[in-house]
Amino acid sequence: MTRKVIYWVTTGLLAGLSAFAAFSYLAGSPQAVQGFAHLGYPQQLRIILGIAKFLGAIALVVPGFPKLKEWAYAGFTFAWISAFVAHYLAKDGAEAYMPLVLLLFLFISYVTRPASRQWPAMSELKP
Repeated sequence: MTRKVIYWVTTGLLAGLSAFAAFSYLAGSPQAVQGFAHLGYPQQLRIILGIAKFLGAIALVVPGFPKLKEWAYAGFTFAWISAFVAHYLAKDGAEAYMPLVLLLFLFISYVTRPASRQWPAMSELKP
């Protein structure tokens, strides 16, 4: 039961934060626009990441589609490692480490997910 709670708390938090970030990116909030400009990234990347974060958030919480969930976990991993490197190189101080915190929550979500949300689903491997 504890494992299930840990999974849903971390997964729900990640999905919520990712959906909020996606909305911020796609709505063109001044903070998002300035943040991408500060890092030297084109605004087109903000749109692409906004769409990807929104779809990834959905993929993590909807039932089924275990292969799609694997892709979402991988995508968030690459995005947050890249975000850490970009913010670190931009000398953003403590803000640079926030993607690593999200990466830790992602790892916890990944290792505590139920068998029905794994690919291949462990339930399919049992005779």
